Amino acid sequence: MKLTKTKQLSQIALFATLCYIGFTFFKINIPLPSGSTAIHFGNTFCILAAFCLGGYQGGFAGAIGMGIADLMDPLYISSFPKTFILKFCIGCIAGYIVHQKAQILQHKENPSYIKKWCFLAATVAMLFNVLAEPIISFLYSKYILEATYDSAKIFASWTAFSTLFNACTTILLSNFFFLSIYKKLKY
Repeated sequence: MKLTKTKQLSQIALFATLCYIGFTFFKINIPLPSGSTAIHFGNTFCILAAFCLGGYQGGFAGAIGMGIADLMDPLYISSFPKTFILKFCIGCIAGYIVHQKAQILQHKENPSYIKKWCFLAATVAMLFNVLAEPIISFLYSKYILEATYDSAKIFASWTAFSTLFNACTTILLSNFFFLSIYKKLKY
């Protein structure tokens, strides 16, 4: 069954709100010389959106929700462009794996199949983030924000740490939430 545009937009808005809440209200800020990084739960809902809605929609939900969170917080306002791109990519990767590659909707009655592919999808998407976020953070702070090399290096190092922690919690929580609800979802 095809979703109507209004229903799709409503679902994206709902998950964008969850991403915003996961980043804004459930985070620990780590201020650094050339910006801030955080331990947060926003990525959990970006992955969950990709599992529930598909890659593009989940990516947009994460990009919009956490992008708005960046714009609303003076510590992260300059991070908006990289956040938007990275969160969109996370959603696209996770959604592609579970919906295009594994086609989990055709295997709703096989929980072990769903678990395996959702765990793999979240892991691959978060691995992308663990690799891309520190590199992009370094380049962004060094060349766009014009930070010193040492400041950009410190920023990238701390970003790598917080991103790895966020990735581990995201993999566990997004799978837990999705496996709790997937049988009740109507597609």
